[in-house]
Amino acid sequence: MAITYPHIEDSNLTSYIPPKGEYKVFENEEDYAKKVREWGLSSAKEAKKEFWYKGKTYKRLVTIKGYEEYGTENAVNILVIEFQDGHLSCIYPDYLKDMQSSNFGKESRVNVAEGGEPPADATPPAKKERAKSTEESTPQPAPKAKKSKQPALELPAEKVHFTATVKQFALSWNHFSEENDEVVVLEDVRIVQEQEEPVSIGFAWCSHSKTLKKLELQPGENLQFDGKIVKKSFPKGKDVEEKFMVDVPVPYKINNPSKLVKEQPSLEL
Repeated sequence: MAITYPHIEDSNLTSYIPPKGEYKVFENEEDYAKKVREWGLSSAKEAKKEFWYKGKTYKRLVTIKGYEEYGTENAVNILVIEFQDGHLSCIYPDYLKDMQSSNFGKESRVNVAEGGEPPADATPPAKKERAKSTEESTPQPAPKAKKSKQPALELPAEKVHFTATVKQFALSWNHFSEENDEVVVLEDVRIVQEQEEPVSIGFAWCSHSKTLKKLELQPGENLQFDGKIVKKSFPKGKDVEEKFMVDVPVPYKINNPSKLVKEQPSLEL
């Protein structure tokens, strides 16, 4: 069923996260357009000025007033948005970008900006609850031996430490900009926490961000990093060369990899 939004300006339904004191404002229209394109919020010749902020049962128009910077070398940007009633609130660029999609709300996806560790109180104001699926088994007259079903993987809600190997580079379709984005496909992804057994994830993907490009990654290289993992299948690119296609299911996405360490793969003698 399609989500409807009967409330356009229901401020009482919105949880605001005000900016911490002063924040950076745009120098001019060119600076605004440059930043908005870097955040992936507009690809048009004339940068978009208004955006939808969506909740479960409502949506509100907002504008971007400026941004805060955090992390190493100010690599993390958190937007300061203004509602039509004058309220200010903070939100991550990727999360605001997701809100522009007509499919927003069908899948829980909370993104943070690339780079260092974000502040604890800058958590996005809305978190979608994922409905738990139930399965009904029908007895069969002569059942065959069944394979034991693996329990559903419980994904951590916070940032955790990962190890992974670069499988390949690929192109993924971005429904918002209506063009392909560069991504990195990872294999043998594991969650590694102190005093806990590693959790095998398998395949995952992430945006080929400026931070990752600085590492000049190559297929086969091993990585360690911190990040946040969500259930988000890889969206195949459109009209791409075979070398940028992915031939395996990639069910998870890693958001905001930071504290990246590249290791050379071990050589077998």
